[in-house]
Amino acid sequence: MIEARGLGKRYGAVEALAGVTFSCKSGEVYGLLGPNGAGKTTTLRILSTAIRPTSGSATVDGVDVVSNPDEVRRRIGFLSGTTGLYGRLTAREMIRYFGRLYGMTDEAIDRRCGELFETLGMREFADRRCDKLSTGMKQKVGIARTIVHDPRVAIFDEPTAGLDVVTSRSIVDLIARCRAEGKCVILSTHNMAEARKLCDRIGIIHQGRLHAEGTAEELLRQAGVADLEEAFLKITGAGA
Repeated sequence: MIEARGLGKRYGAVEALAGVTFSCKSGEVYGLLGPNGAGKTTTLRILSTAIRPTSGSATVDGVDVVSNPDEVRRRIGFLSGTTGLYGRLTAREMIRYFGRLYGMTDEAIDRRCGELFETLGMREFADRRCDKLSTGMKQKVGIARTIVHDPRVAIFDEPTAGLDVVTSRSIVDLIARCRAEGKCVILSTHNMAEARKLCDRIGIIHQGRLHAEGTAEELLRQAGVADLEEAFLKITGAGA
């Protein structure tokens, strides 16, 4: 579903991404694990067509992200690092607005809203204005907006960052449900425990380079340690 081949991105003299190659298939959760500034968001923004790579290529569901970005956008849901909600709209209005942008009928939007409100526990604030919502509530609205059209590919940038344990759990459960439904899910995180729990495979990214990938157990064996944080430090040399 997602194929990235030698992705590179430069901003002048700064190399934000260098030769990143990986893939993610249907029914799989692939995690990009690394600290802030590692290149995670740059990678996801390229896959979502928000920015163009300087080098390399990527396809989503067989569609090239550079030559056919509009078709890629129709096939994905992308949650960026900022919620970007319209404060004067209610949660329900926000999700309905994006449903219409994706060409959904009102009936389909209402049905999908019901499913997402139940799954994410949003019913109590569905008709509250977005500027009156807590951080966790806003994140739920952002995720519901991202997948209202039931895309085959879901891209989440730090979906649980800064959230309380209850809100994080509902989002983790949603990601697991996406996997069970056969969706291709790629997410970025710097949370080692979350990566080990959620991801079928993990790509360790640091300073714009993908240093290793595999299951959590494979990465631990490769590093010869029992802790994923220690594996990250050993594989990247960041702790040297």
